[in-house]
Amino acid sequence: QVELVESGGGSVQAGGSLRLSCAASGFTYTRYYMGWFRQAPGKERERVATINSDGSTSYRESVKGRFTISKDNAETTLYLQMNSLKPEDTGMYYCAADDTLLRLWIGSANYWGQGTQVTVSS
Repeated sequence: QVELVESGGGSVQAGGSLRLSCAASGFTYTRYYMGWFRQAPGKERERVATINSDGSTSYRESVKGRFTISKDNAETTLYLQMNSLKPEDTGMYYCAADDTLLRLWIGSANYWGQGTQVTVSS
């Protein structure tokens, strides 16, 4: 059974940092494309960052230079290091995984975590 469990969310002031984790189990972790998405109240879910099975990464423009996605294959854990946080980064952050990059990219991944809340105050 596939399971993705996020942790690490919280409340911080603008300029602060958080590190999100996503513990993965039940699938061949190293062969999957994985990513972080977020959804703010009243807004659509948006892709934040993705990491391919070969380790290559992509970021939405607004988080480039501030966020870093990585994965620890030994621990089957996905991370999102978030620095210089801004109030507009506030939202529920979700971990997602799929064996097809396109499905992940468009937000239709087969597997999702339950989410972890990030709140950034000004």
